[in-house]
Amino acid sequence: MPAFPPFPRAAAQAVRDPVLRANLRHATHTIREKRARAVAELSDWEQLREAGRRIKDHTLRHLDRYLEQLESAVTAAGGTVHWAEDAEQAGRIVADLVHATGEREVVKVKSMATQEIGLNEALAAEGIRAYETDLAELIVQLGDDRPSHILVPAIHRNRGEIRDIFRDRMGAWGRPAPEGLGDTPAELAETARLHLREKFLRAKVAVSGANFMVAETGTLVVVESEGNGRMCLTLPETLISVVGVEKTVPTWRDLGVFLQTLPRSSTAERMNPYTSLWTGTTGGDGPRAFHLVLLDNGRTATLADPVGRQALRCIRCSACLNVCPVYERAGGHAYGSVYPGPIGAVLSPQLRGITSEIDASLPYASSLCGACYEVCPVAIDIPEILVRLRERVAEQGGRGHRLERAALRAAGWLLDHPGALAAGERLANATRRAQPRRPPGAAAWTDSRDLPELPEQSFRDWWRSNRR
Repeated sequence: MPAFPPFPRAAAQAVRDPVLRANLRHATHTIREKRARAVAELSDWEQLREAGRRIKDHTLRHLDRYLEQLESAVTAAGGTVHWAEDAEQAGRIVADLVHATGEREVVKVKSMATQEIGLNEALAAEGIRAYETDLAELIVQLGDDRPSHILVPAIHRNRGEIRDIFRDRMGAWGRPAPEGLGDTPAELAETARLHLREKFLRAKVAVSGANFMVAETGTLVVVESEGNGRMCLTLPETLISVVGVEKTVPTWRDLGVFLQTLPRSSTAERMNPYTSLWTGTTGGDGPRAFHLVLLDNGRTATLADPVGRQALRCIRCSACLNVCPVYERAGGHAYGSVYPGPIGAVLSPQLRGITSEIDASLPYASSLCGACYEVCPVAIDIPEILVRLRERVAEQGGRGHRLERAALRAAGWLLDHPGALAAGERLANATRRAQPRRPPGAAAWTDSRDLPELPEQSFRDWWRSNRR
């Protein structure tokens, strides 16, 4: 993983960018307002939310059994299943599969899993060029940028910036942008369509992820809004899908729940414009070879934590990002991960392990307001996981954490001894005028907060005087 700065440092830089903040504020407010209206149309939304939570929890408890069932079904349908323990192994498997076709380029469907493992970079090291075909991912790729949002990877860019990227960089990747390109959505979309069309018609190999995998039939599902996914999934001769093991659902009936909640939570639509499903291979229709790479990359380690495993319910709708006050101001790049926002703050440290400064800082990238939990379509209690991860960070030690632990132990002793607590309160009240407004060693707290003013009398003494 590249060396990203800790979240506080990255966020401090991001909040000083007025263009970034304006882009984020406009986009997140627009998306969340549309989502709220779409969800309000369903009288049984809470029941669907609970059903999604139960399906995911049941599947995770019996994941070994459902993965074996999935493998058998995919194999029986003509596909080939590969197991990847980590990013390096997954990259090697995909590169070898592409080399076996004799091709040196692939088209890609938008996929968080392939971003997570750095697949584009791994393929480039093997002489294979990967072309992103999702519009937002294309913008990010052409701009030599990083995604900053799960649903809208280029949310940090405005139309003028996108026009400039297309004009300056598109020619190096294929068909150039036309002369005099403007910044209207129609012009930008048409330019991307023409640029990508030649790649769709030429490519022999495609790489995708999947939103869901149905264990009983071996069916994979991709939901998208542009049609680029449909092109990648049907035109090439070889299809390679890299999917996290947690994307499994047991049955088609279970899938029906998520096809109602995902579109409304992500794009505020009643139904995705394109929902593509494929099961193995079919003679004369679609790819002649299908490979499924099942990715672990820290997921089984996450599954071992009874609190943290909730994060594996995530269906990547991004609703939590659009309501988060921290994300709205800091943006996605500050999280140092392909999973930004609240879900990234709990998922990335578990998948990667709390071994770096950025991962140790992510559990603190939250005010614990709980807005993320309220909108999550599978009821992930993100604040609960954040507190659990903060506990794990503290357990690793460090000077600040040792002081915190000592302070909490002292507070615990004091609260267990009412007489000492009462004496301490009276002493604090008696000396309140001499107490500093900025206690030594507390600058990290008092730089952005005012200490509460102590009253002349403690509540304990007031109660004794007025409620005998």
